[in-house]
Amino acid sequence: MDHAAVSSPTRTKSIVASAVAAVAFGALPSAAFAEIELGAGFAVTGFIDTSIYYNDLDDLGTVAGVDQVEIDFLYAGSNGVSAQVDLEYNDVDGTFVEQAIINYQFNDNFSMKAGRFLSYSGFEAEEPTGLYQYSGSGYAPYFYGYYQQGISAAWKGDLFGFTASLVNSAFDPLERDASTPGYELGASLTPLDGLTAKLFYIVNRYDNESDDDEIINFWTSYVIGGFTFAGEYNTADYAGGGSGDGFLLMANYATGNWGFTFRYSDFEIENAAGFTTVEDSAITLSPSYKVGKNLLVVAEYRYDDFGSGGGDSNSIALEALFTF
Repeated sequence: MDHAAVSSPTRTKSIVASAVAAVAFGALPSAAFAEIELGAGFAVTGFIDTSIYYNDLDDLGTVAGVDQVEIDFLYAGSNGVSAQVDLEYNDVDGTFVEQAIINYQFNDNFSMKAGRFLSYSGFEAEEPTGLYQYSGSGYAPYFYGYYQQGISAAWKGDLFGFTASLVNSAFDPLERDASTPGYELGASLTPLDGLTAKLFYIVNRYDNESDDDEIINFWTSYVIGGFTFAGEYNTADYAGGGSGDGFLLMANYATGNWGFTFRYSDFEIENAAGFTTVEDSAITLSPSYKVGKNLLVVAEYRYDDFGSGGGDSNSIALEALFTF
């Protein structure tokens, strides 16, 4: 089975962990949210993401408009019970329920959740509100878990953290068949202020197949002063005999309302016969400016080299991201 076939096509552009995931492992968002209180225990938050994008590849040209709108409804119940429902619109999938989570907080360190939720894995966030630049690396469909249906547990201490998820599918949020469940295990380490390292092991199983997808995702980041440095490495063996590996290096500097990101990413996917089916190395330069508390403007230039016979491309983007 082609692992990439079960991931949303929007993933290649925007790779926010859920509020529950942020509590578990600590997110690094680039845009701030301000919850709007609707009543006792009820709140809503969300964003509007618009952009204009040009790519010099044949037939792509310039596109502009609304990329994504999301509204997240949060409810804080009693005795540690809470719930979250995220509604999303994008021009590929239309309007749908992105997440629906019931969470139980046992104490300050340990929680469990059930429903449809985003995988903990991956340095680059699924939503544009968690990215340091406009685009994702492009390799998330091959190396990150996606939205999943199942149960998950998370423990977070001062130094170590652990997560474990049992899900119908690691990559298909619509999968209801639980007869061959997949799982995701994660560990985090925060040995110093500003230094974080995370390791994930993902196994996805398929009916009537003797082998599985097995993915290892490791990333680390260090924040000092106005700088954020990050590195990520991924390796995978896919059902049917394919394999892949990829990495990224990123540096971000933020001062006042300004920010600038440099990223280099590289990945390669091979089929069972050892032939390269997907290959891309990319350099991304992305300045940003915070216009106000709720509005972030991001510009980006990106150069992609798709390997032998694949050609290359130059792209330019300008994004306006409003959060509430």
